[in-house]
Amino acid sequence: MAALRVLQASKHSNVTKIVSRSCSSLAPTAPLPLPPAEQEFRDKFLSRIGNRDIVGFGRNGTYNYIDDIMFPYPAIRWEQNTAASEALVQKARGDWKNLSLEEKKSLYRHSFCQTFAEMKAPTSEWKIVWTIVLLTLTASCWVYVFMRNNVFDAMLPKTITRDHVTATTAKMVKQRQGIVQGVSSKYDYENQRWKD
Repeated sequence: MAALRVLQASKHSNVTKIVSRSCSSLAPTAPLPLPPAEQEFRDKFLSRIGNRDIVGFGRNGTYNYIDDIMFPYPAIRWEQNTAASEALVQKARGDWKNLSLEEKKSLYRHSFCQTFAEMKAPTSEWKIVWTIVLLTLTASCWVYVFMRNNVFDAMLPKTITRDHVTATTAKMVKQRQGIVQGVSSKYDYENQRWKD
């Protein structure tokens, strides 16, 4: 059986003492004794956690329940304490051979919401993600079509139109602009047409 090392820092000294306790996925543990400051914290948030045992530090030191494969030890039990669960915890502190399989499962469900197999099971979250991605792409395409048809056509300057380009080129030829290497060098003034 693996040993879980729980670090508890003493408030009155700079020494950190290490406490070892046996650890298994079903092992019932007595609620940890709380220093006065933590007891005040628990009293403050008792309405949120209800009648649940605080069994560890948790993920970040707050008293909440989170099912997480990477950190499988929540700070509080999943279910609130009842007379039946208290009796089962007292029975589990004895010999585990006296517990039936149903009692072991019930004890596990008292402490944890999901098993590791349930946490690792595939979910349908990918469907929601793909729906959001496809809706975003569809909306983007419709915005593009609207902008191309209504906004960009209205914003084009008049200098881009074919009539304006033809008039500007004729004006440049008439004024003989770029006669050496420019536009006018490609125009035949004697025959009044463009050179081949």
